[in-house]
Amino acid sequence: MEEGAFLYILRCSDGSFYIGVTRTTLDIRLAQHNAGALGGYTATRRPVSLVFSQWFDRITDAIENERKLKKWSRAKKEALARGDFASLRQLSARRTPHPSKRQPTTC
Repeated sequence: MEEGAFLYILRCSDGSFYIGVTRTTLDIRLAQHNAGALGGYTATRRPVSLVFSQWFDRITDAIENERKLKKWSRAKKEALARGDFASLRQLSARRTPHPSKRQPTTC
C-alpha cells in the first residue's frame, strides 16, 4: 500500500523556486533544506521559505504533479504561490489556435 506525500514549492533567497516532494512533514523538510542537509539546489540558496504545498494520497500523484510544475513558467509558479487562480487560468490559456483549428494556408 502506498502512502501519501506533499508536493511543495520553496522560494529561495535568490528569488528562484524549488519544487519537491516529501513524505515527511513540511516542517521537517523545510528545516532540512534550511540546514543544508539535503545538498543540491537549495544548499547554496538559503534561507528558503515555503510558498505552496499540496497533499496527495498517493506519492505517484505528487511526483506526477511535481514534473508538471517544473515545466511551468515562472509567472505560473508565482500565480500558484499567491493562490491567484484567475491569473493562473489566464497564463495557461493557449496564445495561438490549436493546430487542428487553424485556418488552412493557401499557396
